[in-house]
Amino acid sequence: MLRIAVPNKGSLADSAATMLREAGYRQRNDSKELAILDPDNDVEFFYLRPRDIAVYVGEGTLDLGITGTDLLIDSGTDAVEVLPLGFGASTFRLAARPGTVGSLADLQGKRIATAYEGVMRGILQREGVEATVVRLDGAVETAIRLGVADAVADVVSTGTTLRTAGLEIVGDEPLLTSEALLIGREGEGDRPAVAQLVRRLQNVLVARRYVMLDYDVPAEAIDAATALTPGLESPTVAPLQHEGWYAVRAMILRSETNAIMDQLWDVGARAILVTDILACRV
Repeated sequence: MLRIAVPNKGSLADSAATMLREAGYRQRNDSKELAILDPDNDVEFFYLRPRDIAVYVGEGTLDLGITGTDLLIDSGTDAVEVLPLGFGASTFRLAARPGTVGSLADLQGKRIATAYEGVMRGILQREGVEATVVRLDGAVETAIRLGVADAVADVVSTGTTLRTAGLEIVGDEPLLTSEALLIGREGEGDRPAVAQLVRRLQNVLVARRYVMLDYDVPAEAIDAATALTPGLESPTVAPLQHEGWYAVRAMILRSETNAIMDQLWDVGARAILVTDILACRV
């Protein structure tokens, strides 16, 4: 039986559960449930603190887990990325009082407060900066005001909390970008149950990125229309009862839907319809 860790709360929890449901796996209905069985898929899910998931997976207690890039790196375990999941985007950024720090190099010999000690130490080592890392469990934005640190580093989505505390983001580029990941251990991908889970999640990502487009087009415009909608391998083209007209079906990127519909209309396509893809295997 496959044993999988899922975030029990926080920004990743709901999206992780939704994605697993879309992939055909049972998920808990009560947030108080700590573990559930999915006998149809021979899987058991455990709902854990996101920060702990990489530890359980890395030591082999659980087979797979869903957590963030930042938490995987911070854990310092042997767990590895298996598949990026396309949600939970955030950045790890440095912040300080306005005008005091221009770059990470300015913190040579100073103190940085963070809840992500492992991430911060790795970045300092990579950049050749010697600074003291002060480990805090949360609310790092108050550390400078309380005299605990000269700068703070935290995972943020917009940076609003840091700015509200009177701090400014240092630099244009983040120290690290993060998103939700499926994690496992090296070599586990050959197991049939793991391969099936990965394949299902990959196809959820495809279903979210693409839509199905159907339209009718006159014979003289088929080449122009199908050039706009090549599909994954090729579009499906079938003659209509009305002579000289054809029905075309193809998958297109969701983000390009309206632009492609406009272009199809301009070349003569009509009855242009778009439908969501609930599930797929490609």
